[in-house]
Amino acid sequence: MDSLALACRTAALVILFLPLSASDDRLVPGKPLALGKTIISDGGAFALGFFNPSNSTPAKLYLGIWYNNIPELTVVWVANRETPVSNNTSSAPMLSLTNTSNLIISEGNSGGRVLWTTANMTTMIGSSTPTAVLMNTGNLVIRSSNGTMLWQSFDNPTDTLLPGMKIRIKYRVRGTGDRLVSWKGPSDPSPGRFSCGGNPDTPLQTYIWDKESLVSRGIPWTGYQVESVRQQQLAGGMNVSDLIIYVAYVDKDGEIYATYSLSDGAAVTRSVLTYSGEYLMQSWSSSSSAWVVLLKWSSAGCNGYAYCGPYGYCDVTTAPVPTCNCLHGFEPANKLEWTSGRFLAGCLRKEQLHRCGGSFLALPGMKSPDKFELIGGGISTSEECAAECIRNCSCVGYMYRNMSGSSLGGDMACMVWAGELVDTGKVGVGGETIYLRLAAGKRRKINAIRKE
Repeated sequence: MDSLALACRTAALVILFLPLSASDDRLVPGKPLALGKTIISDGGAFALGFFNPSNSTPAKLYLGIWYNNIPELTVVWVANRETPVSNNTSSAPMLSLTNTSNLIISEGNSGGRVLWTTANMTTMIGSSTPTAVLMNTGNLVIRSSNGTMLWQSFDNPTDTLLPGMKIRIKYRVRGTGDRLVSWKGPSDPSPGRFSCGGNPDTPLQTYIWDKESLVSRGIPWTGYQVESVRQQQLAGGMNVSDLIIYVAYVDKDGEIYATYSLSDGAAVTRSVLTYSGEYLMQSWSSSSSAWVVLLKWSSAGCNGYAYCGPYGYCDVTTAPVPTCNCLHGFEPANKLEWTSGRFLAGCLRKEQLHRCGGSFLALPGMKSPDKFELIGGGISTSEECAAECIRNCSCVGYMYRNMSGSSLGGDMACMVWAGELVDTGKVGVGGETIYLRLAAGKRRKINAIRKE
C-alpha cells in the first residue's frame, strides 16, 4: 500500500513556489489576483493561486486549485494547462475578472498577453457586476449579482473528480461528454496521454483511453447508488471511520452524467487519473499524513480492454494468476498463440448459429461484455428480454438486470449483444448473469434456458 500511495503522489505536487499571502474567497473586477496571493474558500478547504510544479528556470507558473489544509499540497484543477507563464519581472502572471464576466490570465499586467480565459462569456445581463467565488467544495464559480451562475470549474475538469462534480456522458446539444485528462508527468500539468470518461453510445460504462486507443473499461453500472468502503481494512488497519460513497447516474433533460458524494464526517476523498493511466480513489489519512488508495483501476493484465480477445474471458477468480478462457461452446482461434500466452485472437464458435433459434446458457458472476444495446419498450420480464434476443438472428446473448433506484429507464433493463462478445470476464461476487446463445442443433424449441 505504501508503494501505491507513493506512486499516486505523482498526481500530487511538490510545490516549489509557495503562496505568500491569502485574500478572501472571491475575486471582483478591478482587483486582480497577483503572483504570491491566494484566494481561500470560506471554510478553508481549498486555495486558488499560481504555483510552480517543477524546478524549471525560469519557472513555469500555472493557476490552480489545491487543498488548503493538507500539508502535501495536491492540485485538483489547473486553468492554463497548455499555456504556462514564465516567472520573471516582466511577465509575472495575473488573474483578472472582467466586467463582461470573463476570468483572464495575463502576463505582466491587465494589458499583457492573454494566456487563458473562460470561454463563451462576453455579455452580462443588464448592469450586473460579476463575482468569482471559490467554494468550499473546490468549485470556482462566476456569478452575476443576482446569483445566476455563469461559469464553474466543475464543468471544466482536469485530472481530478471531486465529490459533487459531474462527469457528463452526454450533452443535450453536443452529444459528447466530459473526460478527465491526466497530467503529462509528475511535475507537468499539461494534458497527458490518458483520459477517462463515458461513451454516449453506452452511457452505463466508463473507459480509459491512451490517446485515442481504448485501453480499459469499467464494470457497467448496475443501478446501485450507495457503496460502503471500510477504510480500516483498505488502509492497512488504520483507525479511521467507515466511508460511504453515494453513486448516481442521472438522465435528466437530455443530459446524462455520473456523480458521487460522501457520508458526513468522511475524510477528504478524491478520484484522480494519474499520468501513468491509473484511476485511483484516494482518502487523506491525517494519522500517516499520506494519501491512501481505496480503489484502483488500471489497464494492466486482465483489466486491459479485450485482453482475452473476442468470445474470450478473463477469470479473475483464479487469483493470484487470472487466466483467459473461452466461453462455453467456443475454442481458441489460434491454439498455438493461446498456449503461449497471447490471447488477442480470441475464440471461435465450435458450432455455428445456422438458424435464428437456439437455447441459452446462464453464465453467472460475469463482467458484462462491451457494446450492448439497451432495449426499452416496456420489457418487464427476463423471458421478454430473451424473446428480444431470439427475434434478432445476430443476437449472441442477453442480460436482464435490476436497475432499481436509477433514473435510466425504469427499474429493470434488458441488454442484448449482436456480433462479437468482447471484454468480458469472470468476476465472481458482484458479477452478473449473462445468457449466452447456443447453437439450435436439431431442436425445435428455442426458448429453453439451462444453468451451468
